[in-house]
Amino acid sequence: MKILLKKIAYLIISFFHLFYNLKTAKYLDKINISIRSMWLRCEFKHIGDSVFFLKGLYLLGAKHITIGNNVCFGKGCILTAWEKYLETKLSPNIIIGNNCNFGDYNHITATNNITIGNGVLTGRWVTITDNSHGKTDYQSLQCPPIKRNIYSKGPVKIGNNVWIGDKATILPGVTIGDGAIIGANSLVSKDIPPYCIVGGNPAIILKENKNHI
Repeated sequence: MKILLKKIAYLIISFFHLFYNLKTAKYLDKINISIRSMWLRCEFKHIGDSVFFLKGLYLLGAKHITIGNNVCFGKGCILTAWEKYLETKLSPNIIIGNNCNFGDYNHITATNNITIGNGVLTGRWVTITDNSHGKTDYQSLQCPPIKRNIYSKGPVKIGNNVWIGDKATILPGVTIGDGAIIGANSLVSKDIPPYCIVGGNPAIILKENKNHI
């Protein structure tokens, strides 16, 4: 009897699989992504053609965010441009170029200015931030972090054709030159020259190409 029930269940599953399989699921997911992306377009300061957001996007301050053409954001991405934190008014700005691909669960957050060039590719869980919860002097550290005023050491600028590996973090005040590669798990706290490969915590230059000079 059990064998018969298993065969019947298999036949039923096989029948429905003809109509709803992996190919069908991917097709419906593409439709869902397209609808979601079209719905979000009016939120932004400016957004180009062929910009797609996968599910789970968290968006704040989109009117301060400019996105170019042919850009894709992976699942669970966080895009925040903070106009105000506690009682402090802020002037955020995020500019993203053309032909960029951001991996799943990326976090891009600005209270100052973040500029990302063309052709940038990131892995998963990448953080790009121009701010932190307060300064590091003794008086500031006596206050609970959540109650400290947002502080920015400076804007972040990422050049063209930069590749940022999984779980890398780009800190405030950093400029990354064109063509650089940021290794996975790197903590970038200082400027990176163009066409360099860096890695580590803190990130150091592992290889430097000087042909562009």
